[in-house]
Amino acid sequence: MRLELQYFDDCPSWKVAETRLRQALASIGVTGVDVTYRRVTSTEEAERIGFRGSPTILVDGLDPFADESAPVGLSCRIYQTESGPEGAPSVAQVARALQT
Repeated sequence: MRLELQYFDDCPSWKVAETRLRQALASIGVTGVDVTYRRVTSTEEAERIGFRGSPTILVDGLDPFADESAPVGLSCRIYQTESGPEGAPSVAQVARALQT
């Protein structure tokens, strides 16, 4: 499993996503998986990689939370969680994404 966490510096939610990603891995018993971090630094880079906001978690190169209607660019991303809108997916959502 390849995991990548994409973010940009002005969005604090990527740290929450990082914590939840690690919690999700532990909850499903996955160990020894490295997370690659990719800091997106420009609008041009965001457009080139199809970055739909920070934080973005890629599982084997795919965004399990992709919304094709979301704009590409340097913005904070909103996820619809069990608790309502948040800046990162819930631990349960990430765990489900890792298992599919």
